[in-house]
Amino acid sequence: MMNMPDEYQTLITTGESLFKDKGSKFFGYAFPVADEEEIKRILEEVRGLHPKARHHCFAWRLGYEGENYRANDDGEPSGSAGKPILNALISCEVTFALVIVVRYFGGTLLGVPGLIHAYKQAAAEALAVTEKEVRTMNTPVRIDYDFEQTNAVMQLIKKLNLTVKEQTFEERCGVVLEVRNAYIEKIREELRDFWTIRIRVPGDKD
Repeated sequence: MMNMPDEYQTLITTGESLFKDKGSKFFGYAFPVADEEEIKRILEEVRGLHPKARHHCFAWRLGYEGENYRANDDGEPSGSAGKPILNALISCEVTFALVIVVRYFGGTLLGVPGLIHAYKQAAAEALAVTEKEVRTMNTPVRIDYDFEQTNAVMQLIKKLNLTVKEQTFEERCGVVLEVRNAYIEKIREELRDFWTIRIRVPGDKD
């Protein structure tokens, strides 16, 4: 099995900011999110808070490596709002996160460079006041073993402080563990001498 990413950083609190430029106001909001359904709900809530605002621009990242993402300019010139917000998320190195920047036009045009700066600044300031947390990436690992091998499996679980999600005792014993990715090869190494123990990881070929 190939080496897998082991950690990701996300938000554990929300953040707000207010950036002003030439009369325009940019209200920034940062949120931890789990999926696109939650993103849609939060977008509607923020739109409800600012029904008179001209633009509700946003960007989000999902996935352990931020591989799923979207940026929306909401009527601003292409690339002047959503992309700078997304770049703020990338610079902050967080995923499972949403940033919305609401703009009230102040009567003076900022131009595309001015908009890029304002949206990125509002997003960065909202992210800066959030609390963040580094979390491990885990994979469910199933181990099937004979009863006589129970002690070896239990000792390994204790040694690596693994979380037991499911356990069965039938013709053969089985246990499903929540395993940090970095420990998967360690489990294989520790149990390599037990020829009848079978270790199954999602993505393995039978």
